[in-house]
Amino acid sequence: MRDLIERLYREHTLPPDKLRILLTQCDEEHLTLIRQKACEVSQKHFGNKIYIRGLIEIGNCCHNDCYYCGIRRSNSHIERYRLAKEDILACCEEGYNLGFRTFVMQGGEDNRLTDSRMIDIISTIRKTYPDVAITLSLGEKDTRTYQQFYEAGANRYLLRHETHNEQHYRLLHPSGMSLSNRLRCLNDLKQIGFQTGTGIMVGSPGQTVDHLIEDILFIESFRPQMIGIGPFLPHHETPFSDRPAGRLQQTLLLLSIFRLMHPQALIPSTTALATLLPEGRELGILSGANVVMPNLSPPQQRYKYALYDNKASMGAEAAEGLKLLDDRLKAIGYAIDKSRGDYFEETTI
Repeated sequence: MRDLIERLYREHTLPPDKLRILLTQCDEEHLTLIRQKACEVSQKHFGNKIYIRGLIEIGNCCHNDCYYCGIRRSNSHIERYRLAKEDILACCEEGYNLGFRTFVMQGGEDNRLTDSRMIDIISTIRKTYPDVAITLSLGEKDTRTYQQFYEAGANRYLLRHETHNEQHYRLLHPSGMSLSNRLRCLNDLKQIGFQTGTGIMVGSPGQTVDHLIEDILFIESFRPQMIGIGPFLPHHETPFSDRPAGRLQQTLLLLSIFRLMHPQALIPSTTALATLLPEGRELGILSGANVVMPNLSPPQQRYKYALYDNKASMGAEAAEGLKLLDDRLKAIGYAIDKSRGDYFEETTI
């Protein structure tokens, strides 16, 4: 096992049979080792700096009905909301004054959020704050829409593929959605010029080691600039309400694997990880993550963006909690970096 970890550290890749061994036989001792190696690589490229992104959850209305998601169309017990343009701009103003230089606008696939409205919001933010990075996480769109978002001033786009296995994808999504379209979207985003992020839920219902190997190999070939992974967390108003959450150890192992395979990728320590365990954010950073996304959304709306139960959105997970976040990062030897933190092409370690 030690030889496999050293090989991954040196070569940034492993064949599928070796990945299987790593995923199935990594005990606590070797998990500690691979996390140390991942931190070593992360610190080589980024020092002890952790990039912060201001997360703005612009609405929880969605026409999709994904079986794992709390804001799915069929959830009739959720209080829906949409932020007005003025509300979004107020979030940006607050974030900019706090030092954020990246805004992440995230929302459901909302038919009432037309392309023209979104383009207007993006272009206004770009004109008002020309030095910031604008990241979108708004789901599947057609090629022309992505192009218009890019031309309006958006720089980055997050779209997790969730699983690269067709059968597993169908288990998690209704028939109107397809893996082929999700992959088409990701390819469009890269070709247009977005810094593109994808990723998976760890421990999602029906996920197997074979699926994880397929995901690792897909991400290796796709070479995203951002890799977002976090544990599956159930929501009580979904078909998967009784499924167990993804395991912490497996999530940390995969974070470390992705850091060793993609030394310069932007890898968040996710809100889901902080929700799974109070110190989850710190554990993610100590496994190779180098991004956190404090919540800039209006406090009275945050509980409504409930992708899963008990989502962490206050304290060190909130933009107004930057001092607390900074203190917690300092306690593990890291510090906030408020710059844009752009991705640069990888060089050999």
